[in-house]
Amino acid sequence: MTRHVFGRSAAALPVVARGEGCYLYDTRGRAYLDGSGGAAVSCLGHSDEGVRAAIRAQLDRVAFAHTGFFTSQAAEDLADALVARAPEGIERVYLVSGGSEAIEAAIKLARQYFVEKGEPGRHRLIARRQSYHGNTLGALAAGGNAWRREKYAPLLIETSHVAACYEYRLRAAGESAHAYGQRAAAELEAEIERLGPETVMAFIAEPVVGATAGAVPAVEGYFRRIREICDRHGVLLILDEVMCGMGRTGTLFASEQEGVAPDIVAVAKGLGAGYMPIGAMLCSGAIYRTIAEGSGSFQHGHTYHGHPLAAAAGRAVLEAITGRDLLAQVRTRGDLLAARLDRAFGQHPHVGDIRGRGLFRGLELVADRATRQPFDPDRKVHARVKAAAMDEGLICYPAGGTVDGRSGDHVLLAPPYIISETEIDQLVTRLQRAIDRAIAA
Repeated sequence: MTRHVFGRSAAALPVVARGEGCYLYDTRGRAYLDGSGGAAVSCLGHSDEGVRAAIRAQLDRVAFAHTGFFTSQAAEDLADALVARAPEGIERVYLVSGGSEAIEAAIKLARQYFVEKGEPGRHRLIARRQSYHGNTLGALAAGGNAWRREKYAPLLIETSHVAACYEYRLRAAGESAHAYGQRAAAELEAEIERLGPETVMAFIAEPVVGATAGAVPAVEGYFRRIREICDRHGVLLILDEVMCGMGRTGTLFASEQEGVAPDIVAVAKGLGAGYMPIGAMLCSGAIYRTIAEGSGSFQHGHTYHGHPLAAAAGRAVLEAITGRDLLAQVRTRGDLLAARLDRAFGQHPHVGDIRGRGLFRGLELVADRATRQPFDPDRKVHARVKAAAMDEGLICYPAGGTVDGRSGDHVLLAPPYIISETEIDQLVTRLQRAIDRAIAA
């Protein structure tokens, strides 16, 4: 059969037929345990009736009204619910259709804020190497992954990159975790001073790095030091919680565990749980007031910004996460998943690190555990793991370039918050077989 969809690659994929709980089924009737929620999206599984009912109810009222003419009760309700649970100082919500759009909005808002504030010289963005912030050009420029950037480098705005807080690879022998975190944070201050504080508008980072590094959390105290540095130099702190937010790490906002409040935060994936495409850029009241009292409008927008159906879905997802005590379940199931992974891979000769928080876990694969030497990139171990896992009936999220954008392999796990203990055991067993098969190939 000739297909006409322009997919992510030329590879032939199975056709999905239906979803039930933590499983997806293809048209041949084969079941796949969704161990990564796709790309950390499907936090409620694939058949949540409460979310589906909310979408149907909104569809019966109104599907779409352009935000140049109307707001909607669905959008207002979702914004209220997010702000009520957001970090201190966050007061406004800009609803979009996904994570890349949320990051683009954050970058543009940071720039307009300083223009309106009378500091037009502030235009530089600082991010971290081995970060991922999205695939639109502004977000891609902010991202620090070499492989994703290389084809589009001539199109990208200039962005400075400092080292990530990547303890497994970058903490020195004999260095305490706290000392390492302070040293890593100091790179930001050095870069601000090199560029000139009067030219820097924002620093952007993922509280727990997702797609490009595999659930890498910062060490304790790192983000508090980052917040201090940003405040001292008048630089905005943008936190990208597109993948790690909305409960994925055990708190609704991942930054809660860092003890900091951002000026701007982006969320997406888990906000819609896959039921509708939605993301959000949230900002402080101070930033919003600067725009409102200046030009009066944010010079940015999308046709589907604030889409009522998507907003209704997001509100229902948020109600499910907070109202069904799923945050506590993420923490307890996350602890169980970590224990099962440690039991299966803690002494594995080709698993160098097991890391993460909540139901956001990563395994870094290595050729040599003692030296932490990565596999030869030409082996494409991550791609072999993905194929073997699908053959085992498991969806996981392996990726390459973990170390420097070219070498290194990891597997990211982000199962639905409703995953059972039995399904966690199935996930780990299938993953163990897939990794062993991929490395032996």
